[in-house]
Amino acid sequence: MSASPASLLQKTLHFQGRDLILETGRVAKQANGSVVIRYGDTVVLATATASKEPREGIDFFPLTVDYEERLYAVGKIPGGFIKREGRPSEKAILSARLIDRPIRPLFPKGFRNDVHIVATVLSVDQDNPPDVTAMVGVSAALAVSDIPFYAPTAAVLVGLIDGQLVINPTLSQMEKSDLHLVVAGTKEAIMMVEAGANEVPEEVVLEGILLAHENIKTLVEFIEEFVAEAREVGLAKEKIEIDSPVIPDLFDQDFRAYARPKLEEALRECALQPKKKLEREAFIEAVRHELVDSFLETKPEVEEEYPDCGKMFGKVLDELEETLMRQMILADNLRVDGRKQDEIRPVTCEVGLLPRTHGTGLFTRGETQILTVATLGAVSDEQILDGLGVEESKRYMHHYNFPPYSVGEARPMRGPGRREVGHGALAERALETVLPNEEEFPYTIRLVSEVLGSNGSSSMGSVCGSTLALMDAGVPIRRPVAGVAMGLIKEGDQVAVLTDIQGIEDALGDMDFKVAGTVEGITALQMDIKVAGTTRDILQRALEQARKGRLHILDKMLAALPAPRTELSPYAPRIISTNIDPDKIRDIIGPGGKIIKKIIEETGAEIDIEDDGRIFIAATDGKAGEKALWIIENITREVEVGQIYVGKVTRVTDFGAFVEVIPGVLGLPGKEGLVHISQLAEKRVEKVEDIVKLGDEILVKATGFDHQGRLKLSRKEALRDQKQNQ
Repeated sequence: MSASPASLLQKTLHFQGRDLILETGRVAKQANGSVVIRYGDTVVLATATASKEPREGIDFFPLTVDYEERLYAVGKIPGGFIKREGRPSEKAILSARLIDRPIRPLFPKGFRNDVHIVATVLSVDQDNPPDVTAMVGVSAALAVSDIPFYAPTAAVLVGLIDGQLVINPTLSQMEKSDLHLVVAGTKEAIMMVEAGANEVPEEVVLEGILLAHENIKTLVEFIEEFVAEAREVGLAKEKIEIDSPVIPDLFDQDFRAYARPKLEEALRECALQPKKKLEREAFIEAVRHELVDSFLETKPEVEEEYPDCGKMFGKVLDELEETLMRQMILADNLRVDGRKQDEIRPVTCEVGLLPRTHGTGLFTRGETQILTVATLGAVSDEQILDGLGVEESKRYMHHYNFPPYSVGEARPMRGPGRREVGHGALAERALETVLPNEEEFPYTIRLVSEVLGSNGSSSMGSVCGSTLALMDAGVPIRRPVAGVAMGLIKEGDQVAVLTDIQGIEDALGDMDFKVAGTVEGITALQMDIKVAGTTRDILQRALEQARKGRLHILDKMLAALPAPRTELSPYAPRIISTNIDPDKIRDIIGPGGKIIKKIIEETGAEIDIEDDGRIFIAATDGKAGEKALWIIENITREVEVGQIYVGKVTRVTDFGAFVEVIPGVLGLPGKEGLVHISQLAEKRVEKVEDIVKLGDEILVKATGFDHQGRLKLSRKEALRDQKQNQ
């Protein structure tokens, strides 16, 4: 479709060996901002739309990000009965979170208009991941829109191939990479980091983050140039003005000054005489109510003059509480529960709690408590993936559940939300690299982390609980993995890095930095930063503090269970694996699956057959598995020429005896051959029955096959060989 120059703008940047193209003005013109981004042959449509008026009665920014996968992008038709895309895949949810996290802090404080971001994947070139491409496209769409947004962001993928950091590696490079690091940020600051790693040292991860930021600056400058050109041709809109709510001086000054000393006294009391989360919240809430009530006693006219005074009091107290807590940490090195900046809450670990599960781990750190249950299954239990990536299935899954009782709330339970999916994926990534491969441990593994109590970093608690559950289940992991969440308080040049943050420190702090790994290095990392100016020194300090915290937690875990158990649970399936000639697969399956069904009925075992001839037999009863293996081996076993067998005479004729050397199973015929009358004995035989009779077991040697492929056997040669060997 042709378009006039004034209605279409395209701009190209050659970036890391491929062309990155931004386009606006052609499609989706009714959105506040729309950009089509192309990187290689990956194409994503990014749109940003905002409501005309703010949403009434809310105290948060209503941003929604949707990442829409279309299977036509990779030339696929959706599986299942309904041949269209349905609910978003786990990958789509994680991609939406990747887009959301770096942009959310960059909208104006107090902005309450609904904003909807949609990234629709139109074409996928596997060398250029659509999620990272979408992150750049969404930033450009916001930048050309009239939606208030402080700064363009950009994102890159970093790999570690043969010890070298590579920006936006290709698919073949990523298959060899020890690091999968996504970094997003503005020109001035890193905003988000998401990583999975193969026990990569902290200093290498840090170098990867800083290298990524240098490349992000190039992309942001490109977006800024694109927006400037779009504005010149009328394709970029002027940002709308928003009215920031103004709090009257009565609240912002008079009440703030009145409340400050008493609230500070209450917060210090909590720090010096530590209370549990719900006790502290109740105590502070009581102080807040008392402050409002006593202030209103002195100024009773306030309620009549300001009908919504409750919200104003609450807003001032929220801001004041945040300010005081941050000052206590920076000025007095005093955290809300009295801990030092690098101190971890008490840790306890237990294993083997549930009698019938395959493995359990209960991890408690302060008031955060996670129960993880490991289940081992057959190869057929693996998850089938119907998405845009090259991976079609996965044998390891981690699921995370966050019930309302874990934070003392009473509300309905629904299916997993984006947070649950994200936390589960982070824990899954943290442990994936230490799991044994399928050849060593041919099981499908599912971990489920139940959050029983939460007060900060339940995702990292899930990593610890999952390690315990895997070891309790007897999974031979390479090394145990632990995780810890770090926080940051920064005011000007004053900086405090906090180890093992609680929920309130996450909410009132400037950084949520989750690090998981082994004694050797990092396996997963997730960081969200709310402020600019995070330096190399701060990141280095946070990584080193996290490493020390992780090692402390690992010591506690290993005290509970030093190594994976050597025996599986009696309720876990025993899996036997074998390899056969792929041409023999049809013999095991049989016409219409008749033979494989018979084997399963006869033994009760689960049998999975791979196209390359690998066979996995799973049975809780080991004897059933052995029987299934024996049947399969009998079906596929070939007679080897030159070998001696004990066979059974099945037919007697004038010219010889037919002998079954490999018995049949499940009513199937065995493998038999002819012992010609001349091969029955060294002397001349007049009559076959003089030497053998029907049902006799005799020694025979396989001597070859005739021109019709029939097996030839010899009793004479078998006896001769036996005599020579004596």
